[in-house]
Amino acid sequence: MNATKIFAATAFAALASMGAHAGSADFDLQNRSTFNSTRPVAEVKAEAVQAAHSAQFEPAGSRVAALVNSGVDRATVRNETAIALRAGQIAHGEASIM
Repeated sequence: MNATKIFAATAFAALASMGAHAGSADFDLQNRSTFNSTRPVAEVKAEAVQAAHSAQFEPAGSRVAALVNSGVDRATVRNETAIALRAGQIAHGEASIM
């Protein structure tokens, strides 16, 4: 029984490897597409240099939001939040994903 399984696995691997062969590679690049630029090389290089010098090195939206001045103290906000949470007005836990 063991030899039968080994033989079946080898036969399957041999059949599967036959389909994995691709056609011959085209190393002569005869079928490559050509690209004709409409802009001179110097213009493209100058644009690349200008873009590199004016690059933003921080992602958009990565700044911390400005501090908002509020007339309510911290304890009041915590108490109001606890009351809203108990009343079911604020989603909590994994149920808030849905």
